[in-house]
Amino acid sequence: MQPNSLQKAIELVEKGQVEEGLGLLKEMESTLHDEEKFLLAEKYYEWGNPELSLSILIDLHLLYPEETDITLLLADVYIDLEMEDEAIKLLEEISLEDDAYPQALLLQADLYQMQGLQEVTEQKLREAKRLLPDEPIIDFALGEFYFQSGKDLKAITFYETALKSMKTAAGVQIEERLAEALSSAGRFEDALPYYEKVNEDELSLHSLFSFGVTALQAGHAETAIDKLTKLKEYDPDYSSLYLVLAKAYEQEEMLKESLETAREGLKVDELNKDLYLFGGKMALKNHLPEEAERLLREGIAIDPGHAEAVLALAGILLQSEKYEEVIELMEEVMRFGEEDPHYFWHLGKAYNETEDYSKASDNYQKAYRFFSDEQDFLVEYAAFLVEEGDRQQAAALLRKALEMDPSNVEIQANLMRLEDDFLS
Repeated sequence: MQPNSLQKAIELVEKGQVEEGLGLLKEMESTLHDEEKFLLAEKYYEWGNPELSLSILIDLHLLYPEETDITLLLADVYIDLEMEDEAIKLLEEISLEDDAYPQALLLQADLYQMQGLQEVTEQKLREAKRLLPDEPIIDFALGEFYFQSGKDLKAITFYETALKSMKTAAGVQIEERLAEALSSAGRFEDALPYYEKVNEDELSLHSLFSFGVTALQAGHAETAIDKLTKLKEYDPDYSSLYLVLAKAYEQEEMLKESLETAREGLKVDELNKDLYLFGGKMALKNHLPEEAERLLREGIAIDPGHAEAVLALAGILLQSEKYEEVIELMEEVMRFGEEDPHYFWHLGKAYNETEDYSKASDNYQKAYRFFSDEQDFLVEYAAFLVEEGDRQQAAALLRKALEMDPSNVEIQANLMRLEDDFLS
């Protein structure tokens, strides 16, 4: 074999002549010195062929068990090949005195996290931090662990520490991750400057979405519109963006754009019940009651238990005096076992208006258990009781309503009329 044959074969692969280069490497593998074999194993791994590295590294590790470069690369290969147990056993061979011990701890932490062993993962990371308290990659690893565990406040502390020494780690922009952690913790204003520091072209689609959500939560609707519009240009099928963008337009009083965004979103995600609800509300604000009713009905068809959509539709129907449809709607959703106290109130009113007084009374009584401190309900129920001839109970309800608002002239007048009737 010529002295430069190994390098020439490697160059063939890296220039794109993969099949020819790999063929040559396979032929010469048995003739290589151990250092060359390790270089070849590294290259196989770098090229995304860990299975080709495996046998070489197993042989080298048997020959040189104390060489931690070999041990760590073999562990990486095991991990890539989903041989986690073998990787863990191998990494446990590295002694506490070895310079590579903290790196082995980080790899073990990754492995235990893959297996869902959170406590062991944290233990390994904390031990690495104790051994190398000023190593930023360990701070980053702890930040990642706590962020993925939903412990945002702890993650923020470690990300901030890591950021003092490095901008990126493991292909991740730390400012971007810190922004996500701050946003997830509800610190929206604090998150925005970190999002803004990241080059927008380098933001992942998820982070661009999170940027938009964070801006909206912080009250910067214009920024939210800007970021989410760009996200829509990059990936119009990113369905989550449409509801947030529609809400941002609403905050800016751009009601037509808000409704149009909801419509676009429903073309992308036809089963998004929240988008049907929001679209229905925007259709109402755009004076399109028929479209509002259609959107709300479609959302309820997907989820009859979506009480907010049911109540919004019932409100439209009551305003339009479509009392039979209110009854049909309420009974249909309740047939699925769904109940909301407001349903009884709406049914009481609807049955009263359709002169089914017995059912009206039943539903008003059920509603009273929930709305005995609701002034509007008390006044409405009292009016019904007056018509039913129960003036004593009606007066009691009006007195209670008047206690809530002693200056309400209308309630005072109605109560006085009832009390006058008692005296006459």
